[in-house]
Amino acid sequence: MMAISDHINMTGQNPLMGENLDDFGPRFPDMSKAYTPEYRATAHEVAKKLGIKLDEGVYIGVTGPTYETPAEIRAYKTLGADAVGMSTVPEVIVAAHSGLKVLGISCITNFAAGFQEELNHEEVVEVTERVKGDFKGLLKAILAEL
Repeated sequence: MMAISDHINMTGQNPLMGENLDDFGPRFPDMSKAYTPEYRATAHEVAKKLGIKLDEGVYIGVTGPTYETPAEIRAYKTLGADAVGMSTVPEVIVAAHSGLKVLGISCITNFAAGFQEELNHEEVVEVTERVKGDFKGLLKAILAEL
C-alpha cells in the first residue's frame, strides 16, 4: 500500500473544465497540498502501530483501460511517478477544488510492464483479495484517529 503524497494527471482530462460555480470552489484551485500532510502523517503512525507496511509516493493517473507499455513506465518514472493507476486523480482534483482534506492510499496490485513476465487482471484481483483485510483495518484505524 502507498500513501499518495502528490499526483501527476496524465488523463488528458480535468473534471473542472467548463463553467465554474464559485459556490463549489475557485476557478483555479491550489493543488500544491491536495493530499493533506497531517492525514498522511496519521496514516503512517497508524500503519506502524498495526505493523502494516505503508510506503509513500507520487501517483500518476492515466485513462486506461490497458496496462502501460514498458516505454510508458520508463517515461512515468522519469517524470517522478512511483505508482500508476486509472482512478483517484479526478476525485482529488474535485476535492481540492471544494476545499476538502484528502488522504489517498493506493493498493499496489502489480509490478509495471517490464518488471514482470506478463500483466493480467486476475493477478490484480488476487492481490486485492489478499490485502483487503489489512487495507480495511488500516482505514478503520485511521478514521478513528482523525
